[in-house]
Amino acid sequence: MALANLFRKKSVHATHSDEGHGTGLHRVLTVRDLTFFGIAAIIGAGSFSSIGSACFSGGPAVIFLFIICAIACGFTAMCYAEFATRVPASGSAYTYAYVSFGELSAWIIGWALLMEYSIGNIYVAFSWSGYFVNLIEALGIHFPTWLTNNYSDSHQAFLDGIAGKLSNAWVSAPNVLGLKIIFDLPALMINILVTWLVYVGTKESRNASNIMVMIKLAIILLVIIVGGMYVDIDNWTPFMPNQFSGVMAGVSGVFFAYIGFDAVSTLAEESKNPQRDLPRGMIYSLIICTIIFIILALVLTGMVSYTALNVSDPLAEVFALKGIKWMLFIVSIAAVVAMTSVILVFQMGQPRIWMAMSRDGLLPQKFSEIHPKYQTPAFSTLITGLVVGIPIFFTTPKFVLDFTSIGTLFAFVLVCGGILVLPRNTAAKEKGKFKMPYINAKFIVPIITLTSLLLIYFNHVSLIRNDDGSFNYPMIVFYLVWIAIAALSFIKNYSLIPVLGLLSCCYLLTGMGWTNWVMFSVWLVIGLVVYFIYGYRKSKLNV
Repeated sequence: MALANLFRKKSVHATHSDEGHGTGLHRVLTVRDLTFFGIAAIIGAGSFSSIGSACFSGGPAVIFLFIICAIACGFTAMCYAEFATRVPASGSAYTYAYVSFGELSAWIIGWALLMEYSIGNIYVAFSWSGYFVNLIEALGIHFPTWLTNNYSDSHQAFLDGIAGKLSNAWVSAPNVLGLKIIFDLPALMINILVTWLVYVGTKESRNASNIMVMIKLAIILLVIIVGGMYVDIDNWTPFMPNQFSGVMAGVSGVFFAYIGFDAVSTLAEESKNPQRDLPRGMIYSLIICTIIFIILALVLTGMVSYTALNVSDPLAEVFALKGIKWMLFIVSIAAVVAMTSVILVFQMGQPRIWMAMSRDGLLPQKFSEIHPKYQTPAFSTLITGLVVGIPIFFTTPKFVLDFTSIGTLFAFVLVCGGILVLPRNTAAKEKGKFKMPYINAKFIVPIITLTSLLLIYFNHVSLIRNDDGSFNYPMIVFYLVWIAIAALSFIKNYSLIPVLGLLSCCYLLTGMGWTNWVMFSVWLVIGLVVYFIYGYRKSKLNV
């Protein structure tokens, strides 16, 4: 095995050839559709579920974490936009990494994106189920508790003697051959429904997504208006109750709220004008959603104390605590619609990444088959449905939430780094196409680095130790990476925007715990085994 073959790169010309020769996908998406797809993916489980735990740990100051994540995603979105203009083909970060870093990195990114789209959808399906069950129970329809909870959490609640729905699910569940039958049926149902919708066509998925986005934006606006009338500014004191470490503790949940804008880039071959519309769709959706998230966080923490928000349905909880019962029904409708649209977009994104990997020979040819009638990647869509559906029987929401965020951040790091590796685009900006502005980071990044280190030093803030005196190894690695990038910026005249995107995403990675890294490492090892068994030998670049 030649080491150089692991870094063989796909040419930009080859991606244009893939994009232009008979994939059979429908070009029906406009910039409005792509913006709506971005909003559909971003406003979902993060805004209706994980925002609660983030507010609980960070207090009202969690808005700073939303801003930090938005800045990191904004820089990253511009890198995605630059790639989308120069490489207008399906595959998202996978294809971009193939062009900039080579095959091994592309495979790793493709494998990591499986975590973002497919595994992330498991968490969204669980969250969708919770709101859906609350909604239909308000209508007088009741599911057995053993059909609305997961096996692991129910068993643990029973062992711990915790009264409630989880332990009741364990007690009431039927036994088959000595095994308790407990699974989340609504989560499974929505996965099957969305898989079918994505299977039958892009136009149908687009129409459904656009309708759902308009409904959920209207309801979220109502939530903000009604909730704003009950804001008590005393609830914003203390503003940062658990220090900045408490704010950063919510990074998994807050960042999870943002992932999804990059799913727009997987739709390149179904966009009417990808080089113009993909960048706009990503950036527009990111700006709109950031404004919504910040206002929503302020309303939530203003209506009730941040200590009451560590729940799975924070929007419903605040209105319940205020006795505004009519809003509970509306919030449940909004959550069901919002999370359905998230599942839809992610379920569209994953098959197109597998399609791109299959066309490169890294996966069997079956994954790139296009349905003759529906003109969608049919087999990949069905496999995505299985990848999401089967783990619903045995996994838990918290596990997949942490798992997903670290894989996405890892992909973002390589996208930002990929722009730095590609030759700088010195051509004049073409009308209607995005071109990232070049700002020389030669002096700016080293000055920012030196200034930051001096401020930290003179304010007696430890760079390498936690409050309990133990070494903070993730921060040690981050500062070393920061210094190295500053040096390379000076030597190689890097572009400022991707450098800031790279550093922002690396910083957010420091908020991930050791268990996240262990799980991610195990996942990567499994992916590498698959690559060396199949992809390395079958690659179309293996000549």
